[in-house]
Amino acid sequence: MFRNLRINIFIYYFLTVTTFLIIFYALIQFSTITNIYIIAIIILSFVILSAIFISKLAVDPLYEYVINLQNLSKETLHELNLPITTIISNTDMLKKNSVDSKNLKRIARIESACNMLQNRYNELDHMIKTQTFQEIQESFELDTLIEERVTFLQHIYPHIDFKLSLEKTTIFNDKIGFSKVIDNIIENGIKYSQQSTIIDIKLNQKTLLIQDFGCGMDEVELVRIFDNYYQSNENMQGFGIGLSMVKRFCDKNSITLNFYSKIDYGTTVSLSL
Repeated sequence: MFRNLRINIFIYYFLTVTTFLIIFYALIQFSTITNIYIIAIIILSFVILSAIFISKLAVDPLYEYVINLQNLSKETLHELNLPITTIISNTDMLKKNSVDSKNLKRIARIESACNMLQNRYNELDHMIKTQTFQEIQESFELDTLIEERVTFLQHIYPHIDFKLSLEKTTIFNDKIGFSKVIDNIIENGIKYSQQSTIIDIKLNQKTLLIQDFGCGMDEVELVRIFDNYYQSNENMQGFGIGLSMVKRFCDKNSITLNFYSKIDYGTTVSLSL
C-alpha cells in the first residue's frame, strides 16, 4: 500500500512541478499581462490548488487505513469480551465445586491469567477511546484502585513487600489511565530496587506517594527521566517509555508530578491531585 502511495505522490508531484514551470515560463515569455501582481496571484493560486491535491492524495489513503484499523480493533475487542466473561464465570463455578488443593491451584492460575487478559482488554478499550477523543472521566475510589493494582502486581512480584497507608479518597478522573500510571511507577520502583523488597505507598489529602528504596538517581538523571526511550540503566528490560507516558497523563489531567531521589537511598514519586 505505502509503496504504491509513494509512487503516486512522486508522479503527481513531478507532473505538478513540471506543469508549474511550463506555466511560469509561458507567463513570462508570451503573456501580455504586464502587472506582476496578477502573475503572482495566478502562480499562487496554482500552487495552492496543487498543494490541496497532493495533500489529499497523501492523506486520504492513510485516513482510510487508520479507520479500517480502528474498526478492526473495535470488532476484535467486542469478540474478546465473550470468551473472557465465559472463562471467568466458569472458573468461579469450578472453584465453588472443587475441594482438591491441586485443582484449586490450577484454577487460581487460570484466574490470574484471565485477570491479566482482562487488563489487556481494558487497556485496548482505553486506547481506542483515547484515539477517537472520547471523554473518559468517571468517579472512583482511588484507595480502592491502588489496592486492586497492588493485588494484581503482587502475583507478578511475590517477593515484594507492599506497605500501604491509604486514606479514603474519591476522585473524578480517567480510571484506566490512572491504573497504568500506578503500574508504571511501581514497576519502575521494583526494577531499580534490586537490593530492596519494600515499596511504600501512601495516600493522604489527595496526594499519592510511591517510594522505593533502590539505587536512586542524581540530578542529571532526574532531568532526563521523562525523555522517550531513556533508561538510566541500559541493562534493564523495557523500552524507556513508561515515565514519559506517566508525564503526559499527569499533564493532561492537571496532576502535579514530582520526583525526589537520592543515590543509594531510593526514589519517591509524588502525585498531587
